[in-house]
Amino acid sequence: MKNIKILLADDNREFCDVISKYLEKQDDMEVVGIANDGIEVLDMLSRIKPDVIVLDIIMPNLDGVAVMERLNTHNLDQPPKIIVLSAVGQDKVVQRAIALGADYYMVKPLDMNVFVRRIREVVWGFSKDFEMPVFSINQSTQNFTATASQPCEHGYQKQPSIEAVVANVIYDMGIPVHFKGYQYLKEAILLVIDNMDLLGRITKELYPTIAEKFSTTPSRVERAIRHAIEVAWNRGRVDAINRVFGYAGQDRNDKPTNGEFIAVIADRIRLQIKFSAY
Repeated sequence: MKNIKILLADDNREFCDVISKYLEKQDDMEVVGIANDGIEVLDMLSRIKPDVIVLDIIMPNLDGVAVMERLNTHNLDQPPKIIVLSAVGQDKVVQRAIALGADYYMVKPLDMNVFVRRIREVVWGFSKDFEMPVFSINQSTQNFTATASQPCEHGYQKQPSIEAVVANVIYDMGIPVHFKGYQYLKEAILLVIDNMDLLGRITKELYPTIAEKFSTTPSRVERAIRHAIEVAWNRGRVDAINRVFGYAGQDRNDKPTNGEFIAVIADRIRLQIKFSAY
């Protein structure tokens, strides 16, 4: 898993120094830039291409809200995730930040452990201490986008997307993010959640659809998914597998087929969607 590249944007230089030193101690994070006003943020963005901007609301020249407004006009191929850190916690400011694209809003002072966990969550869709979340949804699964904010521990965040939930489940089982099979499995599960009939057309429709998206072949999709499942079953987390598959997950000689693996996870998430709607 690559390091998360972080741009810190805050006019308090001492605060930036403290945050930077703490983040650099994380084995999966690096601070690639520090900006002390909004104009510096925009100037640095194209050069350092951060994964996350940690953004203060109150800054000279351009404040955090203005920065997000400008970012929305940039049409970036891969826009950075935005975590807002601010001493301002009024509901109107929070809602405005979320509406402009902030993925998380935290009010100072910070709990540093929670802070680094939130960075991982907005980038990877999970944290190292992941548990399957309970979430609410009011749109079709494939078209779901997280736009609403909800209060949570130490801040406000968007509702988790179904993609994040799927990513959490398969990562927690022990499938590394850099595996091609991880990406193919995630896509397969999302497609099946939206259309369970694809389980009857795995080789004729599901694999070809994934192959077309990732510019590969259906046979390579099938092999990569198989390899990812074998890694999870042989070297993954037994407790996580058992949470999804029950005690059957303890039998390391009885691995599920690709279709069975996809079907079980997709069905569990569909049930979560169904019951959270009530």
